[in-house]
Order: sequence, then C-alpha cells, then structure tokens
Amino acid sequence: MTRPLWIVLGCASLAAGVAGAVLPLLPATPFLLLAAYSFAQSSPRLHAWLIAHPRLGPIIEDWRRYGAIARRTKVVALAVMAVTLAGSAAFGVPAWVLAIQAVTLAGAATFIVTRPDRPDMRRSH
Repeated sequence: MTRPLWIVLGCASLAAGVAGAVLPLLPATPFLLLAAYSFAQSSPRLHAWLIAHPRLGPIIEDWRRYGAIARRTKVVALAVMAVTLAGSAAFGVPAWVLAIQAVTLAGAATFIVTRPDRPDMRRSH
C-alpha cells in the first residue's frame, strides 16, 4: 500500500516541478527533489529515469551536490518573474495585488540570486 502512495506523490511532485520550470511563483527544484525521493522509495526505474533525464536530472544533481542553481536557470527564472510583474501592471491589476506580487517575487528572486552557481564542470576534470 505504501509503494503506490510514493509513486503518486512522486508523479504529483514531478508535475509540479515541471510546471515550476515555467511558472514564476512555483519553485521547480524542491518539487523535483521530492519527486526523486519519492521515486527512490517506490520505483528504482522511475528514479533512474528522473535522475538520467537530460533536462531535469542536472537540476536535481546540482542541488544535491552543491546546493546550486545553474546560471541559465537563474536568468530564466528572473526574466519570467519580471515579465509576470510587468504583465500584471500592464493588465491593470490593483496596486495592492501588485505590491503583494512584487514582495513575493522579490523574496523568490533573492533566494535564487543568493544560491551559488553550478561549478564549471570543465574545470573539475
């Protein structure tokens, strides 16, 4: 009974992580880490697939090894946050909503910017 629950949690976390790769307020890395853990508890095949995935695997590995976020990922995340805030302003969202959004995005941006960059893999060989 436990194995199916881990698989469901892993699939839900994976879906949230993939969504977080494109949505500014949903963090991808924590959900991908939860998915990896859940799959490790339930399905070695799904865990291996996720870790070996060409797009998602490096995000998990960078965080596990270095607590790092790749520079390109940071740039994309910050750009999406800026576009989201600008879009909200352009669509005439009320000022109080913009203020909440700006504070939230600033907090997320601060976290992202203060994480180390992924070490240059060319230098480590």
